[in-house]
Parts: sequence; structure tokens; C-alpha cells
Amino acid sequence: MPAGSDTLWDIAIAEVEKRENAEGDDEGVEISEKSVLFMGNKNGGKTTIILRCLDREESPKPTLALEYTFGRRARRHNRPKDIAHFWELGGGTSLVELIRIPITSSNVKAFAIVLVLDLSKPDELWTTMESLLQVTRNHVNKILTKLGKTNPEVATEIKQRMWNNLQKDHPDYELVDPFPLPLVIIGSKYDIFHEFDSEVRKIISKTLRFVSHYYGASLVFTSKSEALLLKARILINNLAFGFDKSKSVSVDHSRPLFIPAGLDSLNQIGAPPASDSDIGKLHANTPLELWKKVFEKTFPPKGSCDLQYTRDPAQDLQYAEYEVDVMRAQKKQELDQYKRNASKTWKEMDFDLD
Repeated sequence: MPAGSDTLWDIAIAEVEKRENAEGDDEGVEISEKSVLFMGNKNGGKTTIILRCLDREESPKPTLALEYTFGRRARRHNRPKDIAHFWELGGGTSLVELIRIPITSSNVKAFAIVLVLDLSKPDELWTTMESLLQVTRNHVNKILTKLGKTNPEVATEIKQRMWNNLQKDHPDYELVDPFPLPLVIIGSKYDIFHEFDSEVRKIISKTLRFVSHYYGASLVFTSKSEALLLKARILINNLAFGFDKSKSVSVDHSRPLFIPAGLDSLNQIGAPPASDSDIGKLHANTPLELWKKVFEKTFPPKGSCDLQYTRDPAQDLQYAEYEVDVMRAQKKQELDQYKRNASKTWKEMDFDLD
């Protein structure tokens, strides 16, 4: 190559510098990177919500365990696109321990949770919510404890941020217990829920309003309706890309709820849906425990929830692969034979019990 001529790398560097100079307004603009974990009822509609948030027209497929995708959005025209990592936990509550994979000390500062609850299954609602949020909260608290020793500034910032949605002069400031991460609760399958008896809808709606307010979360009811999915998308885009969240509020129990965090109050929600005499008979240590007992009196938890049922993916036809299935069947036969042989061997052995 003649002296003074540009190499391929020189040309590439020059092209990058040219593009950067053309986007001079972007100089110094930092690209945001956030993570959102979707969890909730099995078959509750999590995948559908994620696809709509990312403007993807794909048909939703069952989530096997923990799945990942990502999206990019620019907050303003001619600005670099921010990145959002979307994680989805499948299997209801049966695989909840997998949350340790996406939520780590390195990303917890920019992490958020979306809890999707199936409104058509009220007898699974509280169990699903309690199990998933409890395990997640315990895991995040352990991370914050470690960060308190290694990076106390970040730990303090996260703990202070928990209260951002509630002003200190809010009448409920001393009565709530904000979740350690930004949280959106979505009540899915509103189209089915809407057919329920009005009193049943009122009990479920009031309870979810209380839970959301208690945890400092936003609440929205949605279905496959584009209009309702758009409302959920507004709240999720706020978590994922920092877009402004709507300040509109809908608390009418005869309509889909939409309540951004911090815009509700215990006074507006009212007392738990039970008579004063029934409430007086219940023993509870916290407001959350009281609401739980009232709710489960109306909707006793399902004994064998779908949460505990995890279908064996090896038996699912959608994951069929001939060579793999043949090898698996062979290994299963070998394992069964080993068990039989081992059983015979153990029976024939003489143990000295002295």
C-alpha cells in the first residue's frame, strides 16, 4: 500500500467521526440502560404485553423458564436510542428463584418489576402476588445489604428512591411500605373480569388498589384491547425508557383502573370489603395482612394452584426434536435399568447393624 494512503481502519475511524460530528447535538448525551422483569400468573398475558410494548406483531409463545429480549427508544428526535432489557419469568411462582439471574448488584439501581395478575382467577391472585413479591423483595434486600458495605451511596440512593412517589406530607406516609424497586401491577384479562358480578369486581379492584398503594406501585387493568394495552404501555415505557407517565387517574370500579404510583390514598380506597364485626374478629399485625385475610375469606386460595404445576417441557410437542427425543428415551431406559439393578444389589447386601 503506498505511503500516506489510508488503511481500512483509518477509513472506518473517519466515517465514525463524520457521523459523530453530524450529530453534534448528541455530544455528551448519555445512553440510558434499564432492565424490567415481568412476572405473574402462568398464561396471564405477560408475553403479549411485552410484544406490544416493543411494537412486535409476533404471536406470543409459552415462556419456558426465563426469557430475554430488548428494545430501543429515543426520548427525543435525533437523539441516541436508550436500551431496555426485558426479562420474563415463566411458570407462575414455581420458578421464582430464577429472579437471581437478572437482578444483580451491578444493575439493581436501574431495575424495575412488572407484576401481571390474571383478573379472571381471583382464587390465585393473592398467592401469586405475595409469593413473587416476597421472594423478589428478599433478594433485593440482600443485594442492598451488600451494597451498603461496598457502595453505600448507591444503596442509600435506591432506598431513598423508594419514597419518591409519595410526598412526605401524604397522609399515608407512615402507613405504607414501598417496594424496593419501581413496581407496576397489571391486572390482565379485563374482558373476562368485566363479566363478573359487580360486587366481586369491586372487592378485587379495591384490594388491588390497596396493595398497589401500599407498595408504592402503579396499577392498570388491561386486556387484548389496543386502548387498554396502550395504557399499560405508558407505565412500562416510563420504567424502561424514562418517558413521562400519565397523570390521569381512573378509580371507578365499573371501568378499567389506571392509577399511577402516588396518586391514590387509603381514604379514597376505603376500608377492607367486610363488615365491621367481621373485621373485628380478624387478627392482623399490618394493614396488608388484614386485607389479605378479608380477601381470602371471599376468595379462598386454590389448593393446588397452577403456580405449583410446571409442565415438563420434554413432553411438550412444540419443543419436539427427533434426535434429542430418541436419545432421551434411551437414557431413560438406561436409568430405569440402573434403578432396578441398584435395587437388587441393595437387597442382596448384608448390613452389620451391631
